[in-house]
Amino acid sequence: MGGSRAHDREGGFPQTGGRLPMAAREEPRPPPPAPADHALHELLALCRTLFDTPDEGEILRLAMDHIAAVGPYSAEAGFLKVGGDLVPSPRNGQVHASAVGRRVRELAGQDGPVILPGRPWGRALGLRGLEGLHGYLVVTSLSRPSKAERSLLATLVRHTAAALSVAFAHRRRREDALELRRLKEERTALQRQLISVVAELGYQRGVHALMADVVASGGGEEAVTRALHGLTGLPALVEDRFGRLRSWTGISRPDPYPEPDPVRQDEMLHAVAREVGPVRIKDRLITLVRRRGEILGVLALVDVRCEADEHTVLALEYAAASLALELAHLRNVAEVELRLNRELVDDLLAGTGEASAYARSEAVGHDLHRSHYVVVVQWSNRTVDDSFAQTVGRAASAVGMHSLLTRRSDHVVLVADDRPHARALYEALARETGTRSGMIGVSAPSDSLDDIPHRYEEAQRALEVRRHSRERYGTTFFDELGLYRILGPGNDYRELETFVDEWLGQLIDYDSRHHATMVDTLSRYFDCGGNYDETAESLAIHRSTLRYRLQRIRDISGNDLADVEDRLNLQVATRVWKIILGGPG
Repeated sequence: MGGSRAHDREGGFPQTGGRLPMAAREEPRPPPPAPADHALHELLALCRTLFDTPDEGEILRLAMDHIAAVGPYSAEAGFLKVGGDLVPSPRNGQVHASAVGRRVRELAGQDGPVILPGRPWGRALGLRGLEGLHGYLVVTSLSRPSKAERSLLATLVRHTAAALSVAFAHRRRREDALELRRLKEERTALQRQLISVVAELGYQRGVHALMADVVASGGGEEAVTRALHGLTGLPALVEDRFGRLRSWTGISRPDPYPEPDPVRQDEMLHAVAREVGPVRIKDRLITLVRRRGEILGVLALVDVRCEADEHTVLALEYAAASLALELAHLRNVAEVELRLNRELVDDLLAGTGEASAYARSEAVGHDLHRSHYVVVVQWSNRTVDDSFAQTVGRAASAVGMHSLLTRRSDHVVLVADDRPHARALYEALARETGTRSGMIGVSAPSDSLDDIPHRYEEAQRALEVRRHSRERYGTTFFDELGLYRILGPGNDYRELETFVDEWLGQLIDYDSRHHATMVDTLSRYFDCGGNYDETAESLAIHRSTLRYRLQRIRDISGNDLADVEDRLNLQVATRVWKIILGGPG
């Protein structure tokens, strides 16, 4: 018995029905939290803190300082994307700073491994939001993290990135508010300045002086719209006469700007031209920018609430007059440049010395040393004047063509340093002119300035073929004309040889290398009207041998004798080869 009681006192289990000690009757204490639960609890607390922090740098610092809460990690470095560059955090260490920064930039926005001495495991983890990459968090560990630890780390990275997105959004909102406030203050300051001018000289003389200063400053169209926006408080814009935006100052700019409708644009220009002074069309107050009766562009104010008064109209008219001077100056510069281009191209088409041509092309900023194509443009509803030539030049520039330009009585000529796209120039001109009734002819490439006059003839021939085709409008390339290349006046042996080489060159080379008679077999086949028996008899070979040769001809040349176009070109080529060029050799 004594032993049993002693056993009870020493911590053994009591007998069933025995009386429990007082301590044993108390409620059991909960077990201590597991390490994973503790890490998750700390991570949740950290995430709440991150989302309550408005500063991006502080968010990154908090994430780096508490990285150990989610696993056996060390935060080696942090980076924030500012102005397109990755800016290191002040918390970054100096020992491996340059190597880490270089590695992060090499990743170009992707996650990737980072190797540091004494750290067997390391990763650069991108902090990404809906707007893109916000920065990087570089983490290392003395041991490879477990799956649960990697999951916690990924959760921390996602919450840090989300907190950065929120902070960036708040900052942009603050910046937008500050910018709006600055614009309002600037407008207020300009209005006060205007009131001061009105008080001294009168509103009209003040606006005139301000616009004169804008033109004298050489700031161009943007300076005019800035001044007009400052005077009126309304968004101001300039379009060219075709309806394409050239400058916009103020809020609510459409992005992208609407593509103009040529028909509606012409109707609008005529409607405004019939009136005296600015005209309201929907939410815009519009005036034409004219010089000596020619429309150079459109100046407008966006007046959604119809706030414009007589002072607004006066400012718009003065701005249009100032802008007319600026655009006329630009037009004069363009005309001088066009004249220099025309003189050079005229000489190239007629044949000129290389040294002089190269020097003059450098003076106008064009490299004539490259291979060039001659392009001829004709539009049925447009008079070929300087205005149309500038339209062609503008369309060519819009599709990435670098070219010199001149005009003839009924077409415009471009000397371009690259083969034009099959449809790009035609489509651009169709948009510029508002009609698709145009034809374009393109020469073969010219590797020498001496070839340019001949290439000009090729481009004209391609244009002529397009004009007489069933599908009259579009672009025709001389090197795709086939048989039409050797038809018509002005052909010589060089053109015939080029045509024969294009259609029979591979067969001629094969015959030369293998001492075969493929070209002669093809010629006899055509001479016999495609009759197998007659052809085989004339060649003194078996019918199956002829069939084999014709199949080899298809394989070697890549042309199909069953295709009407291929058959015609091959037949003409064999005739030219045999009769005009003298057959073999």
